[in-house]
Amino acid sequence: MGTTKLSEYDNAPYHPGGSAIKRLLWFYVNAIVFKTSLLPINAIKVALLKLFGAKLGSRVVIKPCVNIKYPWHLVVGNDTWIGEGVWIDNLVPVTIGSDICISQGAILQTGSHNYKQRTFDLITGNIVLADGAWIGCCAIINQGITVGSHAVLTAGSVATKNLDAFGIYQGNPAVKVRERTIE
Repeated sequence: MGTTKLSEYDNAPYHPGGSAIKRLLWFYVNAIVFKTSLLPINAIKVALLKLFGAKLGSRVVIKPCVNIKYPWHLVVGNDTWIGEGVWIDNLVPVTIGSDICISQGAILQTGSHNYKQRTFDLITGNIVLADGAWIGCCAIINQGITVGSHAVLTAGSVATKNLDAFGIYQGNPAVKVRERTIE
């Protein structure tokens, strides 16, 4: 049986995109404007995200205290709401469709580590949220997950596998509990 050897961890194969200056500037903009409730003006947040390379549709709402790792890896459709305290840890692309609600405290986590490797290597995977999905409060979506059209991940649930369209998923790990019917 082997042991972990974090001193040998090598993150060199991963590159987050953007120049070092761009990443540094975003770090401070994110801290001063996004991760606080002191500047609740949505139009400023949308403009800054676009300035840093995010592709945003119309009428995107970004509530206070949202943490976005790298805006140049973010695509958001029309009429999407990103709630208070959401963390979009997008080391790689995150695509969020239209008419989506990401509720308070949800986490979109594109990276993790390979626990089978002694060097705890970084693993990443894109996240896709299809149109009409709803991510409940404090829910977690892990790397490489696609949430189907109009699927629901209930509050506090953890998506470790893809979610089918119009499915309602609950638990840790999240399992399908029923179909979503929209009247």
